[in-house]
Amino acid sequence: MSAKAIREYDGKRLLTEYLSTRGASWKGRQVLITPETDLETLQGAHPWLAEEKLVAKPDQLIKRRGKGGLILLNADWSAAKTWISERMDKEVVADNVAAKLNRFLVEPFLPHEQSEEVYICIQSTRDGEEFMFYHEGGVEVGDVDAKAKRYLNPIGASPTEAELSAALLTELPEATRPCVASFLSHLFQMFTQYHFVYLEINPLVVKNGACFALDMAAKIDEAAHFECDKMWGPLEFPAPFGRAPHPEEAFIHGLDAKTGASLKLTILNPKGRVWLMVAGGGASVIYADTVTDLGFGKELANYGEYSGAPNETLTYEYAKTVLKLMTNEPDAEGRDKVLIIGGGIANFTDVAATFKGIVRALTEFRDKLAAVNAKIWVRRAGPNWQEGLKLMRATAVSLDLPIKVHGPETHMTAVVSYALGLSEPKDASQISTGFGPGKRVTGTPSGMFSNTTRAIVYGMQLQAVQQMLDFDFLCKRDKPSVAAIVFPFSGDHSQRVYWGGKEIMLPCYSKLETALRIHPDVSVMVNFASYRSAFASTMEALGHSGQIKTVAVIAEGVPERQTRLLIKEAERRCVNFIGPATVGGLQPGAFRVGNTGGAIENIVACKLYRPGSVGYVSKSGGMSNELNNIVSRSADGVAEGLAIGGDRYPGTRFLDVLLRYEKNPNIKLLVLLGEVGGTDEYDVCEAIKDGRITKPLVAWCVGTCAKCFSFEVQFGHAGALARSQLETAAAKNAAMAAAGANVPSSFDTFGDKITEVFKSLLEKKVVVCEAEPEPPQVPMDYSWAKKLGLIRKPAAFLSSIVDERGEELTYAGMPISKVFEEDIGVGGVLSLLWFRRRLPAYAAKFIEIVLMVTADHGPAVSGAHNTIVTARAGKDLVSSLVSGLLTIGPRFGGALDEAAEMFANAFDTGVSAENFVTNMKRENKLIMGIGHKLKSIHNPDMRVTIVKEFAKKHFPSTDILDFALAVEEVTTKKKGNLILNVDGCIACAFVDLLRSCGHFTRQEADEAIANGTLNGLFVMGRTAGFIGHFLDQKRLKQGLYRHPVDDINYLSEDLASPMASNNASA
Repeated sequence: MSAKAIREYDGKRLLTEYLSTRGASWKGRQVLITPETDLETLQGAHPWLAEEKLVAKPDQLIKRRGKGGLILLNADWSAAKTWISERMDKEVVADNVAAKLNRFLVEPFLPHEQSEEVYICIQSTRDGEEFMFYHEGGVEVGDVDAKAKRYLNPIGASPTEAELSAALLTELPEATRPCVASFLSHLFQMFTQYHFVYLEINPLVVKNGACFALDMAAKIDEAAHFECDKMWGPLEFPAPFGRAPHPEEAFIHGLDAKTGASLKLTILNPKGRVWLMVAGGGASVIYADTVTDLGFGKELANYGEYSGAPNETLTYEYAKTVLKLMTNEPDAEGRDKVLIIGGGIANFTDVAATFKGIVRALTEFRDKLAAVNAKIWVRRAGPNWQEGLKLMRATAVSLDLPIKVHGPETHMTAVVSYALGLSEPKDASQISTGFGPGKRVTGTPSGMFSNTTRAIVYGMQLQAVQQMLDFDFLCKRDKPSVAAIVFPFSGDHSQRVYWGGKEIMLPCYSKLETALRIHPDVSVMVNFASYRSAFASTMEALGHSGQIKTVAVIAEGVPERQTRLLIKEAERRCVNFIGPATVGGLQPGAFRVGNTGGAIENIVACKLYRPGSVGYVSKSGGMSNELNNIVSRSADGVAEGLAIGGDRYPGTRFLDVLLRYEKNPNIKLLVLLGEVGGTDEYDVCEAIKDGRITKPLVAWCVGTCAKCFSFEVQFGHAGALARSQLETAAAKNAAMAAAGANVPSSFDTFGDKITEVFKSLLEKKVVVCEAEPEPPQVPMDYSWAKKLGLIRKPAAFLSSIVDERGEELTYAGMPISKVFEEDIGVGGVLSLLWFRRRLPAYAAKFIEIVLMVTADHGPAVSGAHNTIVTARAGKDLVSSLVSGLLTIGPRFGGALDEAAEMFANAFDTGVSAENFVTNMKRENKLIMGIGHKLKSIHNPDMRVTIVKEFAKKHFPSTDILDFALAVEEVTTKKKGNLILNVDGCIACAFVDLLRSCGHFTRQEADEAIANGTLNGLFVMGRTAGFIGHFLDQKRLKQGLYRHPVDDINYLSEDLASPMASNNASA
């Protein structure tokens, strides 16, 4: 999410809609013409086109259209149509970029004098909205930054017309000031309510007591979509001129919009040789920087990121898209193509899980990768990284592809140099493991946090809570740092968490006020609320500033205006505000915010369980974890680290953090990792120059690759976009070096520069290192240990039919999407769930036929009767259904199982139908499946006919059914209604199906019958009927059932008891 440019058409549309609802005298008439527009019928919908002189111009974010000859003035509709038609879909050069014109804005021409033109601009700043006004306007207005009058309206306030007039309009004729002041006031209200971040009108014509916007450029905060969708209407965020989105970019953008993870892709050079697949917003910029800094900028094919723990399917789709682009064609000069699968050390993303998606894509594109001579280099770390890298190494072998794999022991961007053939990988003996901890000054301020800091976690984020408690235990804290959880969507309760190896109960409250009252030692709130509710929940926390002294807001996508209001309130109440869009921060040996620092293995590897001497501050949360690694290997470790967040207006600025580090005697070396966009690094430069910062500072600003792009690129973070030369990474790095900071040549040597400065501190005895303490241990969670393959135990349950754990639900291994794609129906689903195999289509159809013919047999049968009686007693559906189902057994429905067994056994023994009937009569047994109360040989049951004919037509064999029909011929000679009934027919046909379809062994078929499959079919079919009877009774509003007395034969005692009768005789 970020500030996005909109079309002039949309800016004027929003202005017209806003002013028209507020009684302002404003006529906004315009049309947007695209290649699909029928110019001949357009004037029917807009009669003014033929009635007035017109202006026509491209509406594609082109700057200086007037100077480029891209505006038609004072033309009639015929001339405008011709002018547009001549240019539609034609390529022009504008802003030094060649591209086709395909959007044109047409509006009425306004005759006016040059003296009637003025310049207006409103743009958001950290502290408010800044007005820029100049009493002249138009193409030749010149350098308005230098000569315009400015007025900064504080955030949250609304300027009066008098204030605007006094501050900005003194050069205007007094008669026109009220009109312009009124327009500015309305413009400001729209600007703030619609979440604009930039709005320029040049010129605004002031004529006859009215204002007219002739040209407009605007940007809107896309993050405010959840608040402004209805107000914005069909708002488009077009790509920069000359930068039409590739289909692949549009596809990834679509995926990104549907997930809480982050997926970004910008194609820079489709024929490029170097391709990136990088995890993390900050890391993605740094990898692109390094390729550029090493001289391969022109060969860089793409920029992008996947982050925020995308699932396997999303990672697969992302990787597949990159690989498709990469393998479209071989390098024109026959050189190898390079794929770098990189990233920093993840805080919470399961590396192995994301790599599974990438491996799927690599497997799919194996031959195409080989065809373009692809060389693949991998560097990644974070939760489960060992398994992830093992998977990549195994993939290299199985696919026979050149894949080189590196972990956290390798500097993050070192693989870029390796991949480009500029250096060779280091062996273990060349990799630094850092220094022992520096000796600390005791009895001094410890920093923002201490080992007694207590926090409330807002939101049900149990993983983050457990991460914090495990860190506490590693650091040997006396009490857990998390005092409670606040979760507004449930009542007060407790959650089980671990304190070391001991399970404890952590209280959860529905109200923040309650939690703070019960836990008066809490001074920090870690806010995991979503971007939609982060503002309200943080404002609530700031209202308790007497107790809450630090708030960390984790959510990305908080609208800028809301963030600025939070900053103002936090400053007013003297509360530390970290974020938004941050992972947080940590103070080794004391406290960490949420997932900062990642998995426990990384906490130990980076020595974060004890303090070092380096204080760092970073914009990127993902890169903060990489800094933990770099600092632990390049110096004696971290004393405190903070990720201030990647938004344009972070709650805490670089200088705020560095000045606090400057005052901490235990922090000897400062580290800053900035990025393109914003000017906060210049405040640090001034602090070095004026002596407020005296400690050595190693600093680097990422985003140096931007200079190689021919168009504006929005990097991973919302604030990572240079809006002027001053905000470029190159300019800020040069300024920091000039001010006296230690600035490396690139991020690739960032760790080397830290080592260089730290060794100088050692030489000067500023830092005196002590022996490294023994790393502590925390019991590993069972689930994580099992995932890593470290432990095993017998499962409590076994299941072989359904698996819901992966990216997609599967039935007997068949993904649910495929179930619908192949339209296997209910019968197909039952074949998967009941038999763990896909049966032929005729078998699935037969199952469905059985369900249909057994669905119901009227209200008089016992099951339906019970269901009806229970429903009329006022019971719910489930109770009524169960009441009916419990009647199914030997006398109702159970005939299917017995009939199948009886007929199959008789056939298998080779007995004839006549002898079978004779034997059953001799043994005084009923033949199950034979006989019907109403139907006969002369009045056949259509259900039997349907089942019998289907089986005869589709089954490979009907031996059992044929035998049953032979038995029917014998029995019906005795009595016409001794026919093969529907139970017997289904039973025999189903045995034939299992035995003859070719998907079961004889033993498997017999087991399926013995396990009650037939009974299951009857239960499932009859369930539909029972539910129907329940709904029918409810619909008919039937009352409590009482059986008629005259339908009951009340037996006297002597008749009811044979024993009583015998006693009487005696």
